Amino acid sequence: MIRGIHHVTVHVRDLEHMSRFYQEAFGFEDIGFAGGWSDSPELDEIVGYSDSAAKSAMLCAGNCYLELFQYANPAPDDSAPPKEAHQHGYTHFCVDVTDIDAEVERLASIGMTFDRPHGRGRPVDVEIVKAIYGRDPEGNLIELQETAPGCPFEARRLPKASIAA
Repeated sequence: MIRGIHHVTVHVRDLEHMSRFYQEAFGFEDIGFAGGWSDSPELDEIVGYSDSAAKSAMLCAGNCYLELFQYANPAPDDSAPPKEAHQHGYTHFCVDVTDIDAEVERLASIGMTFDRPHGRGRPVDVEIVKAIYGRDPEGNLIELQETAPGCPFEARRLPKASIAA
């Protein structure tokens, strides 16, 4: 039985800086699980790399976790730009907000950029949702959305996370 999405992972260059950014920017809380590995055949098998090594942090907001990885081995290709929205594969995650204009202003003040090619740098209203794409300080793509009343995919329609005691 699938219970829902557990986490999204963002690979970062500076784990501590990006952990602080996501906490300040989006209200994620550090759950106190600072992990990592090296010299672990089990983790090598999971991630599909020999001699892999990374450190990680797990953050939480609402009913979703955000996992941050900073790989040491294999060495990241820092010359490769983060994916664009039209490229194949996972490209971004979306954060639902209640006042998108205020959030764009606040997030820009702490390092997020909204200068997208062909974009106006401000949210676009398409009736059921206002949305804009931006980038975190390391260039990862993040969408902000503010849904209109009656939007068929508004966040309020998601079930509350339940925790079994």
